[in-house]
Parts: sequence; C-alpha cells; structure tokens
Amino acid sequence: MAKQYSLEPLTVLGCTPPEMINIAARTGYDYVSLRLIPMGVPGEVSCLPSDREMIRKTKAALQDTGVRVHDIELARILKDVVPVSYVPAMEVAAELGASHLISSAWTGERDDRDFVVDRYAEICDLARPFGLTVSLEFPSFSRLTNLSEAADIVRAAGRPNCGILIDSLYFHLSQVCLEEVAALPREWFHFLHVSDTRKEIPPTREGLIHIARDERLYPGEGCIDFAALVEVLPEVIYAIELPNLERVRKYGYEGHARRCLDAARRVLEPPALSGKRRNNLGTDSIRAR
Repeated sequence: MAKQYSLEPLTVLGCTPPEMINIAARTGYDYVSLRLIPMGVPGEVSCLPSDREMIRKTKAALQDTGVRVHDIELARILKDVVPVSYVPAMEVAAELGASHLISSAWTGERDDRDFVVDRYAEICDLARPFGLTVSLEFPSFSRLTNLSEAADIVRAAGRPNCGILIDSLYFHLSQVCLEEVAALPREWFHFLHVSDTRKEIPPTREGLIHIARDERLYPGEGCIDFAALVEVLPEVIYAIELPNLERVRKYGYEGHARRCLDAARRVLEPPALSGKRRNNLGTDSIRAR
C-alpha cells in the first residue's frame, strides 16, 4: 500500500489554508491538517470557524486540487477553556471532510489527572458525532510529557474514538521505548508526526520549545531511527510537522514543504526500510537514537 502524507500547519505556519492546500498539491502531499482552533502563537494563520469566506476559499482549493483534510488542531485541555467551545471547529472539520482532531493538555499542574481524564473524555464525546477521532499528543514540555502519561489518560477515558498521536520529535525528547509503543492497542494510532532532530536533548523547557517550534530537521538529517519506529506502528498517515525558520527563509514555504516530503519519502519508503525489520523487541530495550 502506497504511503500517504499530510502537510501540517507548523511546517508552513504563515500560510492561509488555501495557500497551504495549493502548496500541498504542487509538492505531492495527499492531505493537509488545518488549524481551526487558534493558539495565538507568533506568525500563526488560522481558519476561524466563523470566517465563512475563508472556509469557502478553502473548500474551493480542496475541490480544485484533490487534496483532502486529514485532521484539525488543536483542542487543548486547559483549566479555563470548556471543551464545548471547540464544537464550531468540529462542525467545520466535518464540513471539510476531516477525520481526526488533535488534543493535548496544558494545565500546568501535576496533580490534576482526574481533571485531564474528564476533559479529554468530554472532547471525545463532543467529537464523535462529527466522525472525528481525538488523538492525544504528549509534547515534552506540556502537562503530559511522555507516552506512558498519555496512554494512562486515554485508557482511563475509555472512549471509542480515542487515540494517541506520536510525534517523532517528542518520541526522542521523551526517550520513549519502542516496547511502550508496541504494547499499546494498534487502533489508538491514526497518524505519525514526522520530523528529525539532533541527538542532544536540551536541558531546559525553553530549549525544548525552541527545537519544537523553530529548528526541526528533515528526516534523515538527525538521530531518529524511523525504520524502528515505523516497525512498531500500524499503517498510518505520515504527517510532516517540521517548523524550521532558517529553511523557510532559505527556500520559501513551497521549497521547504517539498524538501520535507522528499526527505520523508527517502527514509519511510522502500528500499529505505528493506532489511531493517526489528524482531527482537522482547530482548533489547531499543530507544530512539
């Protein structure tokens, strides 16, 4: 089965959704992810659910190019935001044909597990009528800093449309074991965020944030063993989340997006993966390197 790829908003953060869709079409992506729930980060361009003209242009771009919407972001779990406020974005996601919603927790506390479980479960319940799964991500500088914590929340919520999103960067930064991934239900995994990074892990939260938002590397340039990671995952969509300010300045958004995809294909498609199968997960504690 041919692998399929999605272009994520952080990779081309300054582009409007129609611009992003057209870049994706010209450079060979199958899907895009759209930021329908803004985060207010510098340079962000979101498609607000209330902006019907932007949604009309987005629909037109999808129809003209054949690119599809894979997922939307970002339904954050926050103390002062009620999940029902995300429903307008879910409605637009369904209107645009999306199948998945990304969520993550940013409560800033370590003793609020029950709150996070309840909020995540509520987001899942709200998303289900729109045909959306809710993939919980674990950025290394968020409330949930590793796969084990994210899996605990998803398991406790117990919703049929739950899921976990692995980002290859956070897989490395959080030093996730491949055995941890292999032990989880395969139906929890719907897509993989793809980028590479240096082996050295920043010692500060600020350093982690800088790498994640401004300085990711093209697949194959860094230390991540994609062959090993792909081996323990089911067949998924590969979503390129690769913000790199220097590369964008050098190549432009389209040139950067093209290089991201070209690099991903080199490491994720045969013959790159041939001969690299891992069959000894039970005896070796293999980590992302």
